Amino acid sequence: MSIIHVLPDHIANQIAAGEVIQRPASVVKELLENAVDAGANQIYLIVKDAGKTLIQVVDNGKGMDVTDAEKCFLRHATSKLSSAQDLFHLQTKGFRGEALASIAAIAHVTLKTKQAEQETGIKIEVEGNQIKSKIPAICDNGASFEVKNLFYNVPARRNFLKSDQIELGHIQNEFERVALAHPDLGFYFIHNSQEILTLPPGNLRMRVSGILGRNSNEKLVPIEESTDIVRVSGYVGKPDMAKKTRGEQYLFVNQRYFKEPYFHHAITKAFEGMISDKHHASYCIFLEVDPQKIDVNIHPTKTEIKFEEERFIYSILLSSVRQALGKHNIFPSLDFEQDTAFDVPLEVRKSEPVAPQIVVNPQYNPFHSNQSNASNATPAYSSAIRSAGFEKQNLDATGWQDFYDIEQKPEVQQQVIFTEQQYTTNYLFHDKFLISPSKSGFLVIDIKRAQNRILFDQLMQQFVAQPLSSQQLLFPIERALSGDAKISWGSHQSLWQQLGFIYELNDSKLSIHGVPSLLTEQHLDDCLDQLTDAASYRDIDSGDVAHFLVSKLALFASKNFKINNQEEALQLVEDLFQCEQHSHTPTGKIIMSTLTFEELAKKF
Repeated sequence: MSIIHVLPDHIANQIAAGEVIQRPASVVKELLENAVDAGANQIYLIVKDAGKTLIQVVDNGKGMDVTDAEKCFLRHATSKLSSAQDLFHLQTKGFRGEALASIAAIAHVTLKTKQAEQETGIKIEVEGNQIKSKIPAICDNGASFEVKNLFYNVPARRNFLKSDQIELGHIQNEFERVALAHPDLGFYFIHNSQEILTLPPGNLRMRVSGILGRNSNEKLVPIEESTDIVRVSGYVGKPDMAKKTRGEQYLFVNQRYFKEPYFHHAITKAFEGMISDKHHASYCIFLEVDPQKIDVNIHPTKTEIKFEEERFIYSILLSSVRQALGKHNIFPSLDFEQDTAFDVPLEVRKSEPVAPQIVVNPQYNPFHSNQSNASNATPAYSSAIRSAGFEKQNLDATGWQDFYDIEQKPEVQQQVIFTEQQYTTNYLFHDKFLISPSKSGFLVIDIKRAQNRILFDQLMQQFVAQPLSSQQLLFPIERALSGDAKISWGSHQSLWQQLGFIYELNDSKLSIHGVPSLLTEQHLDDCLDQLTDAASYRDIDSGDVAHFLVSKLALFASKNFKINNQEEALQLVEDLFQCEQHSHTPTGKIIMSTLTFEELAKKF
């Protein structure tokens, strides 16, 4: 009996769905790309519960007739390909022919579509790749896809989904990538009846500023380079726009988003010497390459592309970014017309030069060996000789013999002895370190890191019981937020208020009326930036956001901490050793270290 058999269509579709549809963001990507290929200029994305309940994409494209509306849910059904050679001439996005079939296999899908020349449209409901109903419907020109109850028949895949915050971040990622690739189209993103991003049609600079935030407009450096191999265009952010978290790096080829570490390295290398290794430059760069010299069909999600001339593109991309930064005076420049002479102070330039005076001793006779004459002559010993005590020597024929007779002094080993009282009460403190003698050497404590650990433990205990104390601002702080920041400030309102922030959020504008009282004005702006980045980090689970924010708050609150006397040093050490984890900061950095006498002896 044969043991090999052909799988039924519904099982084959579910297997294909496992490759194509990994999470709600995968559905968003497929539907948005289909809307762009349909020729729409207004595209709406409506999501509920981070895509777990509803994902709806509405466009005003050319729509489909009844026959195409039924065929689009079949496997390997596409309007983009007619032969294998078309894979190397692609100018569109949704070409795989499995997207809608895979989505329909694991969700409830409702399609409403109408063409401009038709009076009525068609409504089709599909469950598990089976068409449940097909009726005429009154609808606008274009298409509307509603995807409900994603992974309803694959509970294992649904259980692997992350929190709503993380899944919503991935959805926004896909939305931003498609929107950046088509700045001439209008894109609108709504989540749980709240507008997340509103991107009207415009130019590329408007689109990049709308996604990265309005404050980024003045920090964008344009790139424009055209060669026979590739045409490079787009924008890179200035060095002060770099962040410690990734997320603002976009690469496109022929208006298709892709990931390529090799090209990312070229851009990062262009920023060498301007940003630290822990920061990531922001960029949105478009490559235009001959479709015959790239292969987009090597990965199920089509985000990895193979380039025929990648080495040449790497060099061109590196030089293009460097040239753009140089044109806008990001690199320090040399002015070869400037006088390279030393800058002489104004007082010296105004004063008249004085000729040096030569003093001669007429009584000096180098051939005279009389002691009396030598004693009467004015000695001309240098300051170095006098400081060494050599001026007392008689530099005659008999004195030179004793000149080289160096006095040998026996080395005396001094033993450092500390009393028990010195171990506990005597501290040497510096701006950065606190040093305490111990039986084995010296205990060195990083003062700011110690205060960071103490504040973090205190804030966490207070944070659980009651909100942190807040300080009202005389003038509110207003900031324009990007999409990620808007989600983080909007979805964690109770958490921000618990931390001591009092604010209002209107569209993409944040007005802060109160901040935690432990923050100083000096570090307030930088603290707000890093707190927003930490809350927007998409790989942080909702349960860990509070830990991240409190640790950032404690870090900035400890930056200005100093020790002024022995009492404060003693109090810091006592508070530190009362912490359950007193050897490392909340971020894992070491707080204290012992410098032994053996290590100290090696330095001598």
